[in-house]
Amino acid sequence: MSKPILEVDNLQVSFKMSAGEVQAVRGVSFTLNKGEVLAIVGESGCGKSVTAQTIMRLVPTPPSYIKNGSVMFDGKHDITKLSESDMEKLRGQEMGMIFQDPMTSLNPTMTIGEQIMEGVRKHQGSSKEKARERAIELLNLVGMSNPVERLSQYPHELSGGMRQRVMIAISLACNPKLLIADEPTTALDVTIQAQIMDLLKDIQEKTGTSIILITHDLGVVAEMAQRVIVMYAGKVIEQGTLNEIFYDPRHPYTWGLLRSVPRLDSDSNSDLASIPGTPPDLFAPPKGCAFAARCPYAMKVCLEKDPEHFTASDTHSAACWLQHPDAPKVERPIEVGVRSNG
Repeated sequence: MSKPILEVDNLQVSFKMSAGEVQAVRGVSFTLNKGEVLAIVGESGCGKSVTAQTIMRLVPTPPSYIKNGSVMFDGKHDITKLSESDMEKLRGQEMGMIFQDPMTSLNPTMTIGEQIMEGVRKHQGSSKEKARERAIELLNLVGMSNPVERLSQYPHELSGGMRQRVMIAISLACNPKLLIADEPTTALDVTIQAQIMDLLKDIQEKTGTSIILITHDLGVVAEMAQRVIVMYAGKVIEQGTLNEIFYDPRHPYTWGLLRSVPRLDSDSNSDLASIPGTPPDLFAPPKGCAFAARCPYAMKVCLEKDPEHFTASDTHSAACWLQHPDAPKVERPIEVGVRSNG
């Protein structure tokens, strides 16, 4: 079996603030295989975007700092130990990122063509003419109409969906081995969201690029991902294949996420389920399970000791004391699955 393209081991990232230390990422570990789409899901503030931006070394330092752990890329680069100049060689060439809001990510003073060509010329040493040809090729790849005309336009002249296509083109300019898509459809309407996700899926199938998809939209996950990581309060609390997470979830937080998704096959008059309460304060995380205060199944041990990951299969594990062999049996809520086209 080929070596994973990415191996994250016990990653811990904190922010030094005037009020104290915010423990944003608290011991995250996972792998990403070559050609795989891995989704990281969870509510706002769970640490998924900080994890992604740490992999790209884009989190400002200070106030952030990596307390512990390693991020091994392509079996030869520990991202946490590389200098900024070495990271600049990796970013764009071997690692690309699609950000949440293309309007704030694109440079308003540069044309679309200049922004796409910049990475090609820097990393591949291409001439201006060759870079221009590559830019046109990329705009065609992402389904942009009139690509030659678009080269001379500025971001404010394009719609939100078109700007996001330009962001994808920039991230793919040098055929990266890893692509991180951080909430790539957040600022778009539903119709354009579907088009962008179809585009990403098509590009992944054509190029074989490994993708980390950061999202809170489980419908998007069902369309694209092969494996899913569920994060809560800076930790991975469950991970498994798409079918394992959607149809055999083991953590009460995952149950809550899945039950909060509207379903076409449910009673239209029924209330949409929600998870009561709020996430814990990461200035002072609880010593036990971070979800215990919101969990209807919490036991005494949940408040006192952080659970280990209990294995359900070779690919599926959950950090929940309910999975302990001696734990009381709990009946999982019905209708936790989200239908997938996969």
